[in-house]
Amino acid sequence: MPSLKDFRNRIASVKSTRKITSAMKMVAASKLRRAQQQAEASQPYAARMSGMLGRLVANIDMGSSAPLLMAGTGKDDVQLLVVITSDRGLCGGFNGSIVRLARLKIRDLVTAGKTVKLVCVGRKGAASLKRDHADKIVQVFENLGKKHLSFADAAQVSDYILDALERGEFDVCNLVYNQFKSVIRQVPTASQLIPLSVEDAAEGAEEEKPAEAGVAKALYEFEPNEEAILADLLPRNLAVQVFRSLLDSAAGEQAARMTAMDNATRNAGDMISKLTLKYNRARQAYITKELIEIISGAEAV
Repeated sequence: MPSLKDFRNRIASVKSTRKITSAMKMVAASKLRRAQQQAEASQPYAARMSGMLGRLVANIDMGSSAPLLMAGTGKDDVQLLVVITSDRGLCGGFNGSIVRLARLKIRDLVTAGKTVKLVCVGRKGAASLKRDHADKIVQVFENLGKKHLSFADAAQVSDYILDALERGEFDVCNLVYNQFKSVIRQVPTASQLIPLSVEDAAEGAEEEKPAEAGVAKALYEFEPNEEAILADLLPRNLAVQVFRSLLDSAAGEQAARMTAMDNATRNAGDMISKLTLKYNRARQAYITKELIEIISGAEAV
């Protein structure tokens, strides 16, 4: 049976851990407020951007002159997965859920005979995927937005994707990240970035009332021409979608860390209560044993 000193040391150690987890919970809560505001503020802009592209694509017929970002290479042999996780741990199953989804996508693509390449945004995802898929990782981005996440951080990722597309290194690009729904809910999501999914873009457009019989649909006039608009809008849309995913991931990370640290603080409190009960029982047993020894000695005299 452990000695009283062992119990006291263990209780002091758990109390120190509880202080740390409680402090981390408060820090995560303060960071979550700002990250949540940024994530929610980015959603209308990204939705309107997708809606604009949806209307533009629906009203033009580019044919063979369609931009590479919209039409793709015409093949799907080489698939690029951009996996967004965090650089730090202690956030529950936040990173694990993304890694599991990425592994499922990789398994399905490899089974279908596709070549898979990985771009890891975040140290934790890269470390986990290196165990089984080190040969597939072509680029790792770490410490993006360490002090403050900005559009320039997303531009680093989108510029790399654009350069790789121009070099013909992949045919289809998919984004795997945690979509921020609420403080207690982050949904692992996979969305296609390249080529542009017309169905997804159309979802961001404002719903129009169905045209009445005999009434012509609205016509759009584009200035400058459609090619010039798409040449500027498509790369910008790519960076916006990456930025939105990074903001969602940052907010989800802080929410998951706050929840994990709250649970850890509660568990530490429960452990302290159990250890204190065991300590009191052991102390009572030692006192009883000493009293028995004293009484036995007195009777022997």
